[in-house]
Amino acid sequence: MPEMQDCEPIREVLAKFLPSQGTVLEIGSGSGERVIHFARHLKALTWQPTAADPDTLATLTQRVSEAALENLLPPLDLDVQRQPWPGSQVAAVLAIDVVNTMPWENVLAMFFGASRSMLSAGLLFIYSAVRFNGRYTAKVNEDRDQALRARDEKFALRDIRELTVAGTRTGFGLERTLAMPDDYHSLVFKRRQILPPSGAFNIG
Repeated sequence: MPEMQDCEPIREVLAKFLPSQGTVLEIGSGSGERVIHFARHLKALTWQPTAADPDTLATLTQRVSEAALENLLPPLDLDVQRQPWPGSQVAAVLAIDVVNTMPWENVLAMFFGASRSMLSAGLLFIYSAVRFNGRYTAKVNEDRDQALRARDEKFALRDIRELTVAGTRTGFGLERTLAMPDDYHSLVFKRRQILPPSGAFNIG
């Protein structure tokens, strides 16, 4: 889905769920249109764009510089597989339209890296077309899945069940699932304490 078409619907959801202050890191900021839009309209937050590809990073850096927004930081070179991630602890991590176009091991690394980079009460926001327990919400998503798999065997429309399990294993609970335009969904994960293997815990 083109970035400018979904900027405002996503911003409306983010405005409801993001904390009132702190740094928000976006994984794979692409051309930067979304993160620049968010920074312009959610000014109390600090925005950290990222890219892994050198050419994309160069273009993104130029556009962020041209935007000249005080709450928009210079982009970071971020490969989700390289741990720990650069930068300081963040209040939230955004993964917008990226989980279907990375290998599954990178999705798992994304959850793990977000958990390590995040404050204790942080939020992980995933925006994507998804399957629900193996089923497509619409024919367009079946077509998307087939196109992804034809492009690369490691790409696929992710299932909300497998994303939820990946979140649970890294300390995230799926709090909300919201239907979005064009049969996309917003998934709001919140950081939770992981119990020790024994299951023991302390009551404060």
